[in-house]
Amino acid sequence: MPHLPLHRILDDEEPQRAAIEIPELPWEKIAGRLEQITIAVLRFDARLEASGLAAGWQSRCDMTEAVRALLLDGHLVDVGDLVLHDAGMDIRHPTHELTRAAAALRSRRTAMARKAPWPVSIDGLAALRGIGGVAGAEAPKQRGKRPNLDDDDAYPAYANDADPWKAHFAEIDALLDRTNKVLAGETPLQKSRSHLVYDPDQDEAENEDLWLDFVKRTSHWPAVAAAAVAWNAWLDLNLYTRLPWLGLTMAASILRARGLTSHLLPLAAGFKKSKFRPQGREGAAEKLEGFCQVIEEALEIANKDLDRLILARELMNRVTKECRSNSKLPGLVDLFLSRPLVTVPLGAKLLKVTPKAVDLMLAQLGGARPRELTGRTRYRAWGIV
Repeated sequence: MPHLPLHRILDDEEPQRAAIEIPELPWEKIAGRLEQITIAVLRFDARLEASGLAAGWQSRCDMTEAVRALLLDGHLVDVGDLVLHDAGMDIRHPTHELTRAAAALRSRRTAMARKAPWPVSIDGLAALRGIGGVAGAEAPKQRGKRPNLDDDDAYPAYANDADPWKAHFAEIDALLDRTNKVLAGETPLQKSRSHLVYDPDQDEAENEDLWLDFVKRTSHWPAVAAAAVAWNAWLDLNLYTRLPWLGLTMAASILRARGLTSHLLPLAAGFKKSKFRPQGREGAAEKLEGFCQVIEEALEIANKDLDRLILARELMNRVTKECRSNSKLPGLVDLFLSRPLVTVPLGAKLLKVTPKAVDLMLAQLGGARPRELTGRTRYRAWGIV
């Protein structure tokens, strides 16, 4: 069944599922708590914008969040492998867990690449899931349909061309065009849904519509409360369990869409560090308090990482002030500020210099050089930790 928009028309035989009930919250008791969390998020966002390290911090945060999201699902992925895989420099064949971490990284980057309200929409959610938008949702309906042999309009214009080679080349061009659309995400590939893996009684498209409708009905709530109940509704609906990072990414996107922050907070890291674990027996107030604890832990981690970046930039800038105007050393500093680790081959590829030049720039940094992470001679990596 293709994924249809919210306004899709249901069949008469198909009963329409009731909307999710909006929980009742003791607003007088939680107002102070919501204000405290809101002020903390606004302060961090203002501090991040004033530091000039917003892009680098977000890039590092996306990579570490992808690793922590897989860790919450019980899979261990090395952040160094993810950095090299993202740069197309895998030192070994990518594992299934590494591929999933790359999908989580791509999902967060997609959420940041578009304006704030877009991720919390049916097109945005489809793109974050990795199947592209719904532009090609109607295309699978034509699969398996054979054209009428007597209808000339059912065939391409080149089918009856007098020159057979011209027709063959036109078919190849059409195939390449369809392939480019699939690779660009304009036409999603239909995946086989085996009953051994997927529950045939669970309609994820319908649950997704219910969740989006719930988010719309709580749009007048405070941003923190709206993100908290949206995350709880996501867990209650058991949406996309094979994408464990998507629920927290959508909660961070709601905070961004409501204007509370212009970045995606590391909620997966905050959830991992917090003691809150939803069991399904908590009340609405307890769930909201647990989500507030997740945000507090995420802000603590984010502030510490920003402190490290500011200190490392100040140390390395003392060296870059004395370098030549055409030096690649400032570019190497930017790599350290935007990635959890940097290797010599990675720096050589991204800066378009030789590995020897990267070695010389690392030696030029001297005491300002970030910490070496591996301690080996064949594979050496440095990073701000």
